[in-house]
Amino acid sequence: MVIASIYIHIPFCSKACHYCDYHFSTSMKLKSRLINAVVKEIGLRKDEIKTKIESIYFGGGTPSLLSKEEINLILSKIRNSFNVSSNAECTLECNPENVNINIINDWKDIGINRVSLGIQSFNDKSLQLMNRSHDSLKAFSSLQLLKNNFKNFSVDLIYGIPHSKLHDWKKALKIVTDLDVPHISAYVLTVEPKTALIKMIEKNQIKGVDEKNQRDQHMFAYEFLTENGYENYEFSSFSKPGFQCKNNVTYWTRKEYIGFGPSAHSFNGTERKWNVSNNSIYIDKINANILPLESETLTQNNIFNEMVMVGLRRSSGIKISEIESTLGISYGDYLNKEIKSKLYEGILDKKDNIISVKKNFKFITDGIASELFITS
Repeated sequence: MVIASIYIHIPFCSKACHYCDYHFSTSMKLKSRLINAVVKEIGLRKDEIKTKIESIYFGGGTPSLLSKEEINLILSKIRNSFNVSSNAECTLECNPENVNINIINDWKDIGINRVSLGIQSFNDKSLQLMNRSHDSLKAFSSLQLLKNNFKNFSVDLIYGIPHSKLHDWKKALKIVTDLDVPHISAYVLTVEPKTALIKMIEKNQIKGVDEKNQRDQHMFAYEFLTENGYENYEFSSFSKPGFQCKNNVTYWTRKEYIGFGPSAHSFNGTERKWNVSNNSIYIDKINANILPLESETLTQNNIFNEMVMVGLRRSSGIKISEIESTLGISYGDYLNKEIKSKLYEGILDKKDNIISVKKNFKFITDGIASELFITS
């Protein structure tokens, strides 16, 4: 079945997390104008996708900072502009400090049927290091509230944090599995340029990340969660049966999606587009009926590289037949040639013409994929 997803970027946060390099602002001055601009952008681009929408995803930033009325304004415009499935998954990202029973009821009233909770850690020292607004007690209480009120919800956790130990990570995973959380996103901490985190490391205020520690924590997550009934359907994503995130699946299977709001990305199979990462410019352009978009048309080699990357990150692997039907037999021949040494070294596995990364090498999946790219 051909499906599509909608992503809405809400670029506001109450404070700046030290590791974050996404587009956001801690000033709410433009919030009302920006929401109106997002609604207008939806109207301007309503003819871009005719495919049935199976997923709507509010990300950020912190979309849980929006009121019930503000979220519903955007949702209503989407429903009136696109062919949205009656059982579409509608996800809202939120932070623990924003969760209470009243706001949960508000979300459910307007059709939010899945919530992604940004806990990141249950260790107070790690939360302080990352400059999160909640503590471990609030993380746990907000998670309990979600469990009591949503069948479908997710938790974001970060591993490989400086100073963190394997036992901290084991404790976090035990908490979420004991509560039978249906979906867990486990992200390795990356030190991005221009973030507060890299400045703290450069000034020797904190230790840098320990790759061995990150690798050990990744391996423990993979083994512990799969033993507890979760499928590692994508490198960072673990779900119980029936609870894969539809938005994630759209991205990692290269299905069509459209993004609204500043810095949001869109994809139609052969072209990628992205909005300007500036709130004021975004608002002014939209109000002048100008789409603040840049775009890139993908070459055959670009598409091959993307198929290799997303294929290796997925548990389903790279289907050589899919490469050949999309790009031609020569691309399948190239891939078969390039993987020979990695098959011999035991890094990759090939079964029924499907290529996958072996368990002990999953932590370096992105690096393995990049070595198979066509660069010329």
